[in-house]
Parts: sequence; structure tokens; C-alpha cells
Amino acid sequence: MPIEPDLKDWTWVIDARCPECGFDGAGVDDLPGALRANAAAWPDVLSGPDAAVRPAEHVWSALEYACHVRDVHRVFDERVHRMLGEDDPVFANWDQDAAAVEADYWDQDPTTVADELVSAAETVAATYAGVGDRWERPGRRSNGSAFTVATIGRYHLHDVVHHLHDVGPRT
Repeated sequence: MPIEPDLKDWTWVIDARCPECGFDGAGVDDLPGALRANAAAWPDVLSGPDAAVRPAEHVWSALEYACHVRDVHRVFDERVHRMLGEDDPVFANWDQDAAAVEADYWDQDPTTVADELVSAAETVAATYAGVGDRWERPGRRSNGSAFTVATIGRYHLHDVVHHLHDVGPRT
């Protein structure tokens, strides 16, 4: 059975607590630090022998989630750079399920993915750390959802926190 696409609009997590993972978007004080801390947990998640095993037919493996998180960091880094350099850019839709298939998430090397995820998180954390006084710069998703650099940062952080919650403890 293939993975069912997640079609939910998660933008509400910008200002509200997520009942599934406990993330509280209103309480983000150190976005770069939170992204780095989240990334630091992933190498342990990927070190186990079952990292590439799906816990259920319709649920991504820890490896697939980690590939997604790595790519989320890359996508958000690009989007934040555009928000800082362009006036109100509109972002093309990113189909995360198509990205998983195209990149063969299930067949990647867990050690390589762990390194790439940590590197991508560091890159985007440095981008956020360099925002300065430009946190209110706007940008929009292709569906019209409007963000500022501050709100897209909280949205981004929720995504990676939620996925670490999804994989749960792996020890």
C-alpha cells in the first residue's frame, strides 16, 4: 500500500500548539538553535539497523522521514533567501511525496543522509541567524498562504519537530 499524501494545511501551527507533537509556535525564541538541536537527534535515529524499515506499510521509515527533513531544510533555505532578496515571492508547490519517489528516499544510505541532514540544518540555521531586522519580509505559497520570515521559520521548525516525533524513540 502506498503512502497516502498529507493534504492538510498545517499553517495553523504558526500560532497554536500542535496536539500531536506538542510544538508551540508561539514559544520559539531561538529558531537557529532549535533547528540545530533537532538535527542533532537524527544521526541516532538513523544509526539503528531498522532505520530503513517501515513500521507499517503506509508509514514512512525513519530513513524516509530523515530524507524528507533534509529536503525540508533545503527548500526552506531557498524560500527564506528569496524572501530576503525579492519582494513578496510566490513559491512553487513542492510535492513532498513526488520528491520521495524521485529521490528514492527508501534506498539512500542512512549515514550519508544523517550527515546531509545536519549540514542542511546548519545552512538554514545560519540563514535565519543572519536575518537581522528583516523578520517581517513577506512571501507566499502557491496556494496563497502568506508568511513572513518569522512565521515561515516557525512553520519550518514545526515540520522537523513533528517528524522527529513521528519516528519516536529508536533506542
